[in-house]
Amino acid sequence: MLGASLAGALAAAAAASSGAGRTVTVLERDELPTTPRPRSGVPQGRQPHVFLLRGLLAVEELLPGFRDDLRAAGAVEIDTGDLAWNSELGWQPTGRPQFALLSATRPLFEDVVRRRVAQLPGVDVRDGVRVEGLRRGEPGDAAWWVDLADGTSVAADLVVDATGRSSRLPVWLDALGVSPARVTDVDARVGYASRLYALAPGVVAPTGVVVQQSPGDPQGGLALPVEGGRWIVAGVGSGALRPPRDDDGFVAHLRGLRDGALAEIHDAGRAEGEVAVHRQTGNRRHHYEDVRDWPAGLLVTGDALCAFDPVYGHGVTVAACEALVLRDALRRGLRPGGERRVLRRLAREAAVPWAIATGEDLRFATSEGRPPAVSALLGRWTRQVGLLAVHGDELAHRTTSTVYHLMGPPRLLLRPRLVVAAVRARLRGFGPATERPLVVRPDAGAGVGPGAPAGSSTHVPDGARTDPGGHDAGRAADASPAGR
Repeated sequence: MLGASLAGALAAAAAASSGAGRTVTVLERDELPTTPRPRSGVPQGRQPHVFLLRGLLAVEELLPGFRDDLRAAGAVEIDTGDLAWNSELGWQPTGRPQFALLSATRPLFEDVVRRRVAQLPGVDVRDGVRVEGLRRGEPGDAAWWVDLADGTSVAADLVVDATGRSSRLPVWLDALGVSPARVTDVDARVGYASRLYALAPGVVAPTGVVVQQSPGDPQGGLALPVEGGRWIVAGVGSGALRPPRDDDGFVAHLRGLRDGALAEIHDAGRAEGEVAVHRQTGNRRHHYEDVRDWPAGLLVTGDALCAFDPVYGHGVTVAACEALVLRDALRRGLRPGGERRVLRRLAREAAVPWAIATGEDLRFATSEGRPPAVSALLGRWTRQVGLLAVHGDELAHRTTSTVYHLMGPPRLLLRPRLVVAAVRARLRGFGPATERPLVVRPDAGAGVGPGAPAGSSTHVPDGARTDPGGHDAGRAADASPAGR
């Protein structure tokens, strides 16, 4: 297993649970932290992330008791029906139970997953190991040799690349004489800037807040509670409107959004640590399933196979679902030549999230190209259903959430009741729109911690800075809807 981030750790869990006696070696370039802290190999680790419901269920299937472990580690339970979500069409209704999720930082998610995986029989996690290349084994030998930077090699019958966006697999395949895979790129030049805030309990009324960016208004942001009594507040923008790293620019971004909800949260809390920026957000899909001379004993998962604009929050969920595909394939017995069938199954897991992410990103002026006709048509209809939702149609609201959380196929959006409701609304009007929810309670407690009044931005000198992923900072959230 190449890579020990979430995709690699979950793939290792899948391999370990696929049959007794299997040995799984995980090779990770970074020195893995012993506590939940951001690391260089996960440049987006300080940004919001989330396991959508389907992803959370997939991890629970691989690692039974994961939700309880994550909750015990400090993750915050939220109901998506109580999110204050402002889309380009208006405010989504709240107060209607939907999906129960756990909000936590990416470092905490990784720490809980990695600790569970390391305890599985037959799993050996080796960190601080740099992979230099792959060699095919000789007849009667191991199928592959993984060459390391220290001059040693590791034998493997199956290699799974889970090294993310920075995967060197295309270079290694070229050196082996394998045909290059077609690559599809869609990049709306989205950027994040995020920061932790301490807030008094109960000050923020909803379970989270999203101000969704749109082609006509390409700035947005979100706020979610995380462990340690903190909230993570993020700004999102495209092209020249991406939020900056400096304190004043970050706050100006929040104040410049079409709704002041996130600025209210900033004013009610105390900023902790520095602003963290991430801009490597393009969608990239390697069509390895189409490579006719694909080598036996080699598979790819996670962002190394298909990377998404993180703003839609599908990446870690798809990686978890792909791990189940890998587990099932290994349980059935993966024979040489069957890898392309598994790659096709992995590609199917990514197909709907890919269509959602690229269909939306191609609407932005910062993207090159246009969405395919079918995707554009589905996008227009989805926005029509969303219009019903912001005007109080409960079925429309639940259906869009079900599809977004990958708990149901897109064809649910074509339910006859929704079609009838849309036609009726066109003829008779949509009725009143959902009112803006209360975001910050003015009377819900005072004080956000010693030494700083609510709303102040605290500069912490280098060397004494609170680490957004560590215990002292409460370890910031892993959400991304979350992002748009």
